[in-house]
Amino acid sequence: MTLPVMEPDLDATVLKQWAKAVDDGPFSSICWGERMAFDNPDSLTLLGAVAAWTDRVQLVTTVIVPQLHDPVMLAKALATGDMLSGGRLTVGLGVGGRHEDYRAVGADPKTQTIRGMADRVAIMKRVWAGERITESVLPVGPSPEQEGGPRLMVGTIGPKTVRSAAHWAEGLAGTTLDLDVDKQKELFDVATTSWAEAGKKPPHLATSFWFALGDPEPARAQIHHHLRRYMNWIPADFVDAIAPTTGWAGDENQLAEVLAKFAAIGTDEIHLIPTSSDVSQLQRVADVVESFRD
Repeated sequence: MTLPVMEPDLDATVLKQWAKAVDDGPFSSICWGERMAFDNPDSLTLLGAVAAWTDRVQLVTTVIVPQLHDPVMLAKALATGDMLSGGRLTVGLGVGGRHEDYRAVGADPKTQTIRGMADRVAIMKRVWAGERITESVLPVGPSPEQEGGPRLMVGTIGPKTVRSAAHWAEGLAGTTLDLDVDKQKELFDVATTSWAEAGKKPPHLATSFWFALGDPEPARAQIHHHLRRYMNWIPADFVDAIAPTTGWAGDENQLAEVLAKFAAIGTDEIHLIPTSSDVSQLQRVADVVESFRD
């Protein structure tokens, strides 16, 4: 379950309520994404809070864009989060889709590439291995709880990026806009083949999608409203055109059917993305997930 970090008017009370409810529920992970030119909480600050608010679930960044950060400072922050959470951190990484986020932090948009991401991953892994990146007396710490650093996932919907990430990632933390199960299976097959060719164990296969539970019309309107706000860098008429088929809206039985379809193609995990900060949506999904797991 993803925290509603892209919803307006958030405060610590709402986020803590969601985090504790996810941790107490049947969910495997608690997730949150990153943006810069937006009013969402800072991902790395939130990592420390979520580590303190939870005890059980995996903490998953979906996703952090490493090119928006100094890689050594990012490695230190993530190692700290892994230590504070007792080794529960999984880091989803992606190149990001917004030039405005790069410009907001003074990052070079020319680094918005697969290579730019991989170069920073390599530096972070050196930090987590205890190597000295400079001529410092001691290496950059702390040491992460997980040997070699947090588990890394690549956040993408592109086969080329999936193939290139096989040498550094342990799986996918992707997304699906239209919930096309066949298309998702094709990407999973690319990942499985690429990991095998790299001599690695099978990848963790995760995807995500926006959701709204309720009667069809208001639920779909909720997703549309969310997309209009979240996709504010895209022309509104384009967002309006894709809104009727982006994400999922329906009742509990229909959600269970969707989860079953993704399970049938070998999906290890689905990161559901709320389109409201109303915690009742979370509680209704928890009932579905509990029955689905049974």
